Amino acid sequence: MDYEISDDPARINLEAIWQFLSTEAYWGRQRSREEVERQITGAWRVVGAYRAGGNELVGFARAVSDGVGFGYLADVFVHPEHRGHSLGKRIVSKMIDEGPGATFRWTLFTADAHGLYRQFGFVEPDGSAMVRPASAMS
Repeated sequence: MDYEISDDPARINLEAIWQFLSTEAYWGRQRSREEVERQITGAWRVVGAYRAGGNELVGFARAVSDGVGFGYLADVFVHPEHRGHSLGKRIVSKMIDEGPGATFRWTLFTADAHGLYRQFGFVEPDGSAMVRPASAMS
């Protein structure tokens, strides 16, 4: 099966992304639809994977950035039935190596797929990194 990888924001299908993040993604289920849509429409860059010749979105990633030297990679996914075609690798490559952020310092949070991200130079943080975990809002 052939696929297209595109960074054209006009091709993004918000409904398809919402469906995956709200039902399949361990990291996305706590967000409301409005939050997801705001994050996607406000993203610095988005990349989608599509069946060739169509607009069926089968994979996705978004990035937040200052546009100068820092990028945060988020919401990377490939639908299970389309895995095994290197789509995750192609999406991440398009986002961080083939785009305007190729020289950025990139970061991400993930509980899985470490092997994929290591291929792109991601490593566990050293003593120079700190993270403030999200706190529960009352």
